[in-house]
Amino acid sequence: MFPFDYLRPQSLTEAIAAHDGEERRYLAGGQSLLAALKLRLAQPSALIDVARLPELAGMRQDDGALVVGAAVTHAQMAAITAIPALADLAGSIGDLQVRNMGTLGGALANADPASDHAAAVLGLGALIRTDRRVIPADAFFLGMFETSLEPGELIVSVSYPLPRRAGYAKTRNPASGYPVVGVFVAETESGVRVAVTGAASCPFRLTGFEMALEGDYSTAALEGLTFTADDLSRDLHASAEYRAALIPVLARRALGCGS
Repeated sequence: MFPFDYLRPQSLTEAIAAHDGEERRYLAGGQSLLAALKLRLAQPSALIDVARLPELAGMRQDDGALVVGAAVTHAQMAAITAIPALADLAGSIGDLQVRNMGTLGGALANADPASDHAAAVLGLGALIRTDRRVIPADAFFLGMFETSLEPGELIVSVSYPLPRRAGYAKTRNPASGYPVVGVFVAETESGVRVAVTGAASCPFRLTGFEMALEGDYSTAALEGLTFTADDLSRDLHASAEYRAALIPVLARRALGCGS
């Protein structure tokens, strides 16, 4: 690990002011960043600890949406009652230590291609509020470990529109807990949304599945639908063809566990 300074601002304003260059990094739960530091894959000049900032804490319902602070942990989100599918997703992440330390904002900023949270953010059509703007989920994920966040931009909260019903299903990597493939299905005020994580370099929506489910939100509507393996990931955990085969299966399971 390379040496770095450690800063703990007391407010969002202080945190933003402390980030005066690209070489400084925000630190929340540290579940990805600290591992990168130990492997010397990152060399920030300073870490700015935002985990205890009051502006990034708490959850509330506001105008038909659930607003979750960026520093809220996966374990805290597992207790959500407003969107049971989101609670189930958060409760399925990693192990107890990861869920107690890892945060929503950190997971989204890291943009791991197998992020559980990415599926819910995209599947619910959430809005990501930063210290500078509001980013729709459809415009947030750009590629593997790549988002539309600008250098020094800090996620403050995420606003999830309350769905009529939603569900999440995944095939879990037994070692890491990350989804080999995960599918989030939701019926929202603006229509049906189906999002996939773990299958490609970044999460994506299944527009063909969404069209099939409009007007018939049931597993029967997905009968015969498949997904091509083109552009899907292949690694030691699963081939692209296997991931493609999992997608319609998990979509039907997500429909079955929706509430």
